[in-house]
Amino acid sequence: MFVFEKEQIIYDIGGLKVGGNLGENPTVLAGTIFYNGHKIVSDAKQGLFDKRSAEDLINQQDTMADLTGNPAIIQIFAESEIAMKKYIDFTTEISDAPFIIDSADASIRIAGLQHAEEIGLLDKAIYNSINVSITQDEIDTLIDMQHSCAIVLAFNPQDPSIAGRRAILDEGTGNLDEGLLKLSKRLGVTKPLVDTATTVMGAGAGSSASFTFVVKTIYGYPTGSGIHNAPSSWTWLRKLKKENKEAYKTCDIASNLIVQMLGADYVLYGPISNADRVFPVVAMADIFAAESARMEFGIEPSDSHPFRKLL
Repeated sequence: MFVFEKEQIIYDIGGLKVGGNLGENPTVLAGTIFYNGHKIVSDAKQGLFDKRSAEDLINQQDTMADLTGNPAIIQIFAESEIAMKKYIDFTTEISDAPFIIDSADASIRIAGLQHAEEIGLLDKAIYNSINVSITQDEIDTLIDMQHSCAIVLAFNPQDPSIAGRRAILDEGTGNLDEGLLKLSKRLGVTKPLVDTATTVMGAGAGSSASFTFVVKTIYGYPTGSGIHNAPSSWTWLRKLKKENKEAYKTCDIASNLIVQMLGADYVLYGPISNADRVFPVVAMADIFAAESARMEFGIEPSDSHPFRKLL
């Protein structure tokens, strides 16, 4: 294992700590619910869903978080403003976990953030995301709101290399004349969570994973990604899935370890139904990291770390 020379920043998000050196704080895990194609959703526009199943999935993730010590975040995806508000209300009644406001439509994300403010839960809300496609209307609204926590997506459509990803954070590209980190500060984001922007295998996935280490080394910000999107984009594995579903599931879960061992502080692990598989695997890696950090560098793991709970 290793330790970063750069001071590592740690945030408190709704009572949850994220950031630091390997072995210091447990890896935070975020499962997605109500995503496009999620079988529990019967009407994505109206936000109609199977409440019993949704509650079971949320409780399952919270149970695994309590069991392992790896904190949980709920990633809420919505396809309409009505649905987003319903999802936030339901989710926050079931769980005290922080939540990610996510949608392909900026107006829906903004509506979700405004709703979180109305119900007094902005301290638990994470905006996803500040990225190269941000619109002026979105910028203006976020400046007015001055929300403190957002994912900053280091996706560079022109250059998927490490240099290209760093450029999007520092300099901007195309229609964006400033780097995303500078823009985030202007928007009032004091707790940026850098997402290294997982891309398709064969088209920059390796660089997106490696960029985890680079971000931690250069900036010290809490960093993570949805690394599971890489194996899910792997043509060979998708073909194999028809004959061997277990191989697909194994690669999907194991992919989280790649960025975790490079210093990732959080992982967007995909469907929340995978919680019972992901949490034990990530907890195991956290124990390896904490044992090494403690023995070699004198870094003490936090009280709730898997190193303390599971050994």
